Formats: sequence, C-alpha cells, structure tokens
Amino acid sequence: MAKITLSNLRHSYLANPKGPEDYALKEIDLDWMDGGAYALLGPSGCGKSTLLNIISGLLSPSEGRILFDDQDVTALAPDKRNIAQVFQFPVIYDTMTVRENLAFPLRNRGVAASKIAERVAEIAALLEVEEMLDIRAAHLSPDNKQKISMGRGLVRDDVNVVMFDEPLTVIDPHLKWKLRSKLKELHQRVKATMIYVTHDQTEALTFADQVVVMQDGEVVQIGTPVELFERPQHTFVGHFIGSPGMNLLPAEESSGGRVSFQGQGVALEGPIKGAGGLTQIGIRPEYVTLGAAGVEAQVRKVSDVGRHCVVEAIAGPTLVKAIVPGDPPLQGETVHLGFRQDQTRLYRDGWVATEAAT
Repeated sequence: MAKITLSNLRHSYLANPKGPEDYALKEIDLDWMDGGAYALLGPSGCGKSTLLNIISGLLSPSEGRILFDDQDVTALAPDKRNIAQVFQFPVIYDTMTVRENLAFPLRNRGVAASKIAERVAEIAALLEVEEMLDIRAAHLSPDNKQKISMGRGLVRDDVNVVMFDEPLTVIDPHLKWKLRSKLKELHQRVKATMIYVTHDQTEALTFADQVVVMQDGEVVQIGTPVELFERPQHTFVGHFIGSPGMNLLPAEESSGGRVSFQGQGVALEGPIKGAGGLTQIGIRPEYVTLGAAGVEAQVRKVSDVGRHCVVEAIAGPTLVKAIVPGDPPLQGETVHLGFRQDQTRLYRDGWVATEAAT
C-alpha cells in the first residue's frame, strides 16, 4: 500500500484555459496516508471522477504531480501504478465461476497456484461467498456480483491503493447497507489504502475515516465525519451533509463584532474574522430550540420522521428548520427560536468567519 500525495494539481479539458472557471479541477494539495479509508464526496460534476482518473493514470493533469510514497508517478501509465479499481457496474466474467473470477487478477500476473488458492479462500471468507465459489457469475444476484467485483479489487495484496467509483449506485437500496457495512469491515481487516468516490453522504460518512468534500472542482473541506457535521468550514458542507442540512440565515453585522437576525442579536461561537462580503449565520437544525424567548416565527410544517420531528418555521421571509425530540408544536403556531451558541457561527462569502471557542 502507499501514501498518495497530490501536489499543486489542476486540470482543464480546454487547450488554453484562461481563468479558474475553465478548470474542472482547481488547485488541489492533499495527502492520503498509507492504510487509510478515504472518501471523495460531492455532487455530480464537482470533479470527483476527473480526480479519480488522474490518480489512476487514465487522465494526465494539466498541472501538478501525483506521488505514491513520494515517488512521482504523474507520467506513469495506468498498468504501472499498481492500482485496483472497482467500478459503478460489476466488472466480472459471467462465464467464469466465482472462484475463477477471484483468481483471475492473480493468475494474470503469474502468481503461484498455491498462493492463488490461499488468497481466493481468504477473500471468499471475508466476503462470505464460500458457498458460491463454484457457481457461474451469470447466476448471481446484482449485490453478489458487486461483491465479487470488490473481491477482484481486494484479492491482490501488492496494490498501492484500491479505488471504488460509486460502487453501490446500481444496487437496490435495501441491499446497499449490507455491502456498505461489508466494505467497512473489509477495510478494518485488510488495512488497505482505499478511496471511495460517491455523491451519497451516508456512504461516505459510514465508510471513511477522512472525507474530502468537493464543489465545483475545489476541495472545500477535509475532515472526519464528526468534524464535517459539527463544524462545517464552508456553507456548502453544511448544506450537503446532514438531513436536513444546515440553516443559513441572513446576518446583519453591526459595530463591535455583533450580528443579528430579524433584528435580534445572535450569540456566536467566538470572535468574527475579516470584514465585508455576504454574511450568513449557520446553525444546524439539531441545535435550534423552541422556547419562550428568541426569534419569533410561525410553524409552517411539521414532519414526523420517527425518532424526532422536523419543524419548519418562518421568521420574517426566512425558513428555519429545527429538530424537535419531544412533542412538536402545531402548524400555524407561533414559536420562539433559540440557537445554541457553541454551534452558531458566521460565514462570509461561504467560508466560516468565526473562531471556535477554546
């Protein structure tokens, strides 16, 4: 396995890019450590697949370098990078048995028969497909086909990285959780460096130790699932992660580092940095409370989602969502919104502009 470094990486599909808007990938610098579980998370068109293709060698970057264990591999062909990749659709041979499919990557590299048998048995046990080993792949269900595709990516123990490109997209929703939990278990057992590309926050947050969130070709935050949820560095992260996403409220700044919403002062997590630009207050619904005091609002909708209710209230022209664990208010009722101070922060032009409380 390998540490992967992306240094000053940029890419444009245009021959002569003029400005940042011409780049599918804006400047990216990051390290993925040996043996880690990582996710690239973002909406369609944000640059995830472009970045994955650059790492695998299918695409040459316009600028910058890719290093495996500090060795520059930018100019190396895909077959020289020693990468295993699992795609959106299962890549297996229907005419082969499960055993033959798992063995193929090793047999193709001239690995000894005894080693192949040992490794196939090990991966089959990890995937819990021992009883299927002599069944032709054509007879497998879609989730089992994708299991075998994953196994083909994991069967080699000499790869630098295993990359998963939206591997659960074609799987039925009720089967996704099985494969997702199995993949997490596999990483914990084999300790391979893994990069998981997805637009699904649940997949990213349940699989990865570190998540790279991308928007418009730019990395907007790298962090653990807890860090991304608890302290989004950008409004996009707050909106994209969480269900429902973070509330963004128009902020009115005044002298002395104070802000207000609907004419009422709002206490922030810490001092404000910088000046100017579009300012917004960010607060997750989990940290909005309904009480006797606070910003007055009228309940527009109440959604019972099982363990709690999501209350949508209108404060002036602004919709504010709150997660309420107990009995919710009634539609049309007047409520008062409170914001937990250590989870309330100011954003300036999308980026966090308050210092965290120490």
